[in-house]
Amino acid sequence: MVAVLIPGIGSVRGGSRSWFALGPISFQPSELFKIGMMMFSASYICRYYHYLKKLKYSFLLWLILGSGFLLIMLQPDFGTGIVMVCSVIVMLIVTPFPFKYFIYLGMMGILGIVGLVASAPYRMARIVAYLDPFKDPLGSGFQMIQSLYAIGPGGLLGVGFNQSIQKHFYLPEPQTDFIFAIYCEEFGLIGCIVLVGLYFYLIYLAIHIARQSEDLYGCFLAIGLAAMIGIQTIINLGVVVGLLPVTGVTLPLMSYGGSSLTIMLSTFGILIYIAKKNEDVL
Repeated sequence: MVAVLIPGIGSVRGGSRSWFALGPISFQPSELFKIGMMMFSASYICRYYHYLKKLKYSFLLWLILGSGFLLIMLQPDFGTGIVMVCSVIVMLIVTPFPFKYFIYLGMMGILGIVGLVASAPYRMARIVAYLDPFKDPLGSGFQMIQSLYAIGPGGLLGVGFNQSIQKHFYLPEPQTDFIFAIYCEEFGLIGCIVLVGLYFYLIYLAIHIARQSEDLYGCFLAIGLAAMIGIQTIINLGVVVGLLPVTGVTLPLMSYGGSSLTIMLSTFGILIYIAKKNEDVL
């Protein structure tokens, strides 16, 4: 995570120094750190579960989480950082950790986000484009407008598989962050309902695995992974349809990408392993 920030070692793509370029292969360490953070958090919570009523026993967890978030923001990769932090918070919600501290953390988080937006002009431009993308249709609002232009013609049944017009040099990143817009265009409202329903079913299965796990570590790890899948999916869909400001978060199992797809498949592999320890879960 530190090495990727060093010029000459980390590779810059889309304005972010988030990749190691290994010949034809590139690797994004923040994706591996994200799933590693879920494992560490689950282990830490199991070890100090009954002590988390006191804030001091969670200090090490917040320190490591905050350090990881800072390194991710230095790349910068706000979307990945938010997914990771929110997933760990979901894990802590089901512990004896006092709820009043979540209120304090929420207030600190809001102030932090305001500071991050104010410190970077491109983030402020994204907020302005989110509020009114047509104010700068050829600049900061271009991607959002093109996404809506892709979704609109889809109608009820879509224009047909591989018949999208917007993916041909109109909508930026149609194969990664904005693939859902192209899916909407080609498969329409019915196809979108089916796809979103499948995502909710996957998240339900992950939560069910966590509830049925007899192993406390497996239970919390499944909760963290379910939260990670759910939060990442909700953010991506929210961005594509204009409910959230544009941020770089891929759609699980749909977006093109080596590191993201590999880690997501590993996530499902871990969930299947936890389920197999409780054969009656699935």
